[in-house]
Amino acid sequence: MFDKVVTVVYTLVTMHTVIHIKADKEVKENAQALARKMGLNLSDVINASLRNFIRTREVIFSDSPQMTPQFEKYLETIEEDIKKGRNLSPAFKSADEAIDWLKS
Repeated sequence: MFDKVVTVVYTLVTMHTVIHIKADKEVKENAQALARKMGLNLSDVINASLRNFIRTREVIFSDSPQMTPQFEKYLETIEEDIKKGRNLSPAFKSADEAIDWLKS
């Protein structure tokens, strides 16, 4: 009885399903190669994409890059620094002038 309960609980906790999709062979191979370079497999990449879809409730199809909310906040910090004149260097006429400024 104990083994049956443990098996059922384990099965419920680790239950996976298979999704069959159609993809161009070249797309699949390129995605697998890139995932492998990153230490992932294609299932990891697809699961991450599905989780992101669930979290954001959006799918973006674009040929132009999109900024993430985190990057937008980072840019706001930079813009604030520019307005306040912080973390900026002057314009230099030569590399030697820039090196001298850095050493000072």
